[in-house]
Amino acid sequence: MSYNSIIVRLEINHVLLNFGDVAAAISRAGGDITSIDVIRPGQQASVRDITVHVADSAEQQVVETLKNLEGIQLINVSDRTFLAHLGGKISVQPSMPIKNRDDLSRVYTPGVARVCMAIHENPQKAYSLTIKRNTVAVVTDGTAVLGLGDIGPHAASPVMEGKAMLFKQLAGVDAFPICLDTKDTEELIRTIKAISPIFGGINLEDISAPRCFEIETRLAQELDIPVFHDDQHGTAIVVIAGLLNALKVVGKRMEQIRVVVNGIGAAGVSICKMLLAAGVQRLVPVDRDGAIVKGQAYSNTMWNWLAEQAQVEGRAGTLKEVIAGADVFIGVSRGGLLQGEDVAAMAPNSIVFAMANPEPEISPEQALPHVRVYATGRSDYPNQINNVLVFPGLFRGALDCRARLIHEPMKLAAARAIAAVVSERELNEQYIIPSIFNEQVVAKVRFAVIEAAILTGTARRIPPDFR
Repeated sequence: MSYNSIIVRLEINHVLLNFGDVAAAISRAGGDITSIDVIRPGQQASVRDITVHVADSAEQQVVETLKNLEGIQLINVSDRTFLAHLGGKISVQPSMPIKNRDDLSRVYTPGVARVCMAIHENPQKAYSLTIKRNTVAVVTDGTAVLGLGDIGPHAASPVMEGKAMLFKQLAGVDAFPICLDTKDTEELIRTIKAISPIFGGINLEDISAPRCFEIETRLAQELDIPVFHDDQHGTAIVVIAGLLNALKVVGKRMEQIRVVVNGIGAAGVSICKMLLAAGVQRLVPVDRDGAIVKGQAYSNTMWNWLAEQAQVEGRAGTLKEVIAGADVFIGVSRGGLLQGEDVAAMAPNSIVFAMANPEPEISPEQALPHVRVYATGRSDYPNQINNVLVFPGLFRGALDCRARLIHEPMKLAAARAIAAVVSERELNEQYIIPSIFNEQVVAKVRFAVIEAAILTGTARRIPPDFR
């Protein structure tokens, strides 16, 4: 169930009712009052702003109850989420003030011409003399936005702005939303390449599969800056981080477990690749038509790649059939696919990551009587698998060492760094993954990414703290 906060501005006639009556009415309608601000006091009547925490399904009931309450005039209803988005959530701020003509002549013409020529003579100076070294493009075409689907680039903008906020607040990275009004793969690649000179990295976001695979692969080959599709790899990295700790809790090893991954789209493919890189020897990828079987041919290029891997099982079956005996279930598909009896058929001390949003593949009420460790993509349950743990520190590290690309060793290093934030003393079934607000996360991921980049020859700069 999804919740929201609304602010209702009421004029209350104290002759006809008191505030206790208003509070009781809101409670009966399904709302919880979290704060009260008196806008205009008075003995006969007063105006108050009341903040109400309410389920989305009950919001209209709260409003209608107040409208129909005698002695109340409902002046206004504000949605706090919409208020947070008024005018957008990010802005551009100068790094120095322009107070006089001398300042102006240095930051703009004529002084800027000397800087331009210095970069023209040596393009690498763009990293030190422009915003390039700390700036990431957050690029989308709006075709796979959260759980909303193909809603277009305009409607995708608030998500990209939110991502830019997280980059800045968590890692000090300046990110800018680029929302492109095209679904043509070649045009997307061409446009991103054309705008890339000012950016130190490209974060691809909410681009639908299978187009996203070609777009990322081509850009990574044709650009000399890191390109990272967060929906694929960010999710995979944090899944591996959570799994590393979950395996410690249940006393199993990566090379011993049988893993079922359901939903072989952008995130599912990347999760499968990282599981194989992490040492999994028995893998069962599953999509809506059943298990992807070793040796079979498929119309999907990535499914064919999986079918060629030795660790992928060779027997067919539906999800409910192949989950029997599995040690781990990882879902990046849709809600309500599994019941309690399905996970009860898994191996003892099983691990379930049910990450469909807003409804997991199996609810905690059904899963927890049968599984040892349960995680979701939701913030209202323990063990949230959230890629916000990944991209700020990953890009901070890649930018600081000027990595050419982000490859599997860097991703695995990031996963292990996230897992390591949870100490052995803290680790338990309810806590396998750190909070996104844990200040150690970005620093540890950054360090691990830089170290992996240096060891693999991907880094073009050694940061001072590594010298």
